[in-house]
Amino acid sequence: MNRSLGLIVFATNLFCAATTGFAAGPPKYIDLTKFPATQLDDVVVPLPSEVFNVLDKLGTPNWQGELRDPIIKNHRERTRIALLLGAVVAEGFVAVEAADKDQVKQIGRQVLELARAIGVESAVLSRTNRIMVKADSGDWVSVRRELDGALADVKNAMVELKDAQLAYLVSLGGWLRGTEVLTSVVQKSYSSDGADLLNQPDLLKYFQQRLAGMPPRMRDNQLVNEIKRGLNDISPLINQKMTPASVKRINEITGQMVKAIDSHA
Repeated sequence: MNRSLGLIVFATNLFCAATTGFAAGPPKYIDLTKFPATQLDDVVVPLPSEVFNVLDKLGTPNWQGELRDPIIKNHRERTRIALLLGAVVAEGFVAVEAADKDQVKQIGRQVLELARAIGVESAVLSRTNRIMVKADSGDWVSVRRELDGALADVKNAMVELKDAQLAYLVSLGGWLRGTEVLTSVVQKSYSSDGADLLNQPDLLKYFQQRLAGMPPRMRDNQLVNEIKRGLNDISPLINQKMTPASVKRINEITGQMVKAIDSHA
């Protein structure tokens, strides 16, 4: 599994609609390189819908229990807004798995508010409206599709505004929250197959390189520095065979980083 997962991922252009059902039996093994995939620059990443598919086959995660309420009251710092936007959309995918209409609609409103704060509201206005309408009708496949499109639109708008660095942070925020959820689910019902979904050293290296290459004003940001330290702590855990202890530790580290994203003003 030398191609990284991305997880969940839940990152910028990684949010793709789930179209497969969960009726088949558990897989004998997980071969991430054969998953339908997308591309994040030079890193190949299986689609989040496929990750959810495997998780549901390996057990029955309590998705409702994984939901949290992001704190989005302060929007003064664009670096934090970008990270939080990715994390909020990741939350949207968890809410879809939980079939929580109210939470999905709330997340749609939060995405719009964060997009407005970062100057790309027009790029997601119609999509966030459709997210809320489709959630009301329980059309979860369409909600996933709109979440996917909303983040792709945000990324494109940021690139057009010459804010590509912020687009990377959106991806990173989604990956952090997604990894926190994945490790939480895996450690509650541990299996080597589930733990193998964390085999993503290439993606981790990608994010580390992107942070290191940012302009000094962003690279030296307090929150970015906290995240860089957290990624460094995760690196040796991901670059070895997963154990229940390492899954638990990755969950703790990513959870701390997600809380830092929430709490920074």
